[in-house]
Amino acid sequence: MNRQELLARIAAVAHEAGAAAMQVYATDFEVRGKADRSPVTEADDRAEAVILERLAALTPDIPIISEEQAAAGRAPPAGARFWLVDPLDGTREFIQRNGEFTINIALIEAGAPTLGVVLAPALGRLFAGAVGCGAHTHDAGGERSIACRSAPAEGVTVVASRSHGDADALENFLAEHKVAANTSAGSSLKFCLVAAGEADLYPRLGRTMEWDTAAGHAVLAAAGGRVTTLDGVDLRYGKPGLDNPHFVARGLSDA
Repeated sequence: MNRQELLARIAAVAHEAGAAAMQVYATDFEVRGKADRSPVTEADDRAEAVILERLAALTPDIPIISEEQAAAGRAPPAGARFWLVDPLDGTREFIQRNGEFTINIALIEAGAPTLGVVLAPALGRLFAGAVGCGAHTHDAGGERSIACRSAPAEGVTVVASRSHGDADALENFLAEHKVAANTSAGSSLKFCLVAAGEADLYPRLGRTMEWDTAAGHAVLAAAGGRVTTLDGVDLRYGKPGLDNPHFVARGLSDA
């Protein structure tokens, strides 16, 4: 199947997983703690089960690395081509019921995210993109193409994490930029705001894992943006331990 068809299939998988998560969201769900002290709920488990089953049927030859499977020590080794899944990104947002959690599915090829879907089921908004095919969003207003913008003359709009981050480190980083506005968002929605031209810069000066960033990174790359380390090197995937360094997601320019 071609890239556009694959992207549509993955969007359908994300919607199914999102429906499973929303069933839990509507209940008085229990919050558990993982070994790293991060929270997890039944929604993470249900969404992951849907995604793993559907991806295995759709692309049986492509291995899948998913957050909860990895936490349980059941992740396959990262190869040249693999799916990277966060079944519920933004569990803290899920627990706080602010709607800013997402279902993240990305295809990694030769260390780069080349196709990705980010669904915010509580917000009714989907972002999807494939490198070389462009990116789009779908919400109550229908489907439309998205692309990164050039930073306005008055300065960049910066989007930062709602639940994580070092405020002092962020302030020091932004001292080198002309900033017109600051906003915050949960989960991988931050990448998507840059991809949609609603923000220009997303610095992440804190710990993340590859499954946290891959799908949003893919959407941003398809929309014309970049994600680099603080040294300006493209962020890569399949790294030992699957930890990310500090990074910056950018639109077309960031004055």
